[in-house]
Amino acid sequence: MSAGLIVTGLGLAAVGFAGRYIVRQMPQVTRTVNEAIKNLPKFDADSVANSKYYKGGFDAKMNRREAALILGISPSANKTKVKDAFKKVMAVNHPDRGGSPYLASKINEAKDFMEKHSN
Repeated sequence: MSAGLIVTGLGLAAVGFAGRYIVRQMPQVTRTVNEAIKNLPKFDADSVANSKYYKGGFDAKMNRREAALILGISPSANKTKVKDAFKKVMAVNHPDRGGSPYLASKINEAKDFMEKHSN
């Protein structure tokens, strides 16, 4: 029984020393983390405007440019490319798979527009 008390005491002492070491190292860790945060790249409005992604919402009326952006094709794409792109985009954004019904309606609208106005 006394051996168990000695082992318990030594274990508590080890935990105490480890805790003391961690507490003493905290200022250095905090300083390192703060320096790392300062060195992160800055994202401002200019870098977002120059990104490869389309900035803004949907137009009031569907047009060829917007339909092509939604489907991820060129505005002069043929009906086969429109159909293939529609399948890929809708597979990811379908409401039955957790997608938005609004986005699905815009994808359908884009497909219909491009099929109607393509060669």
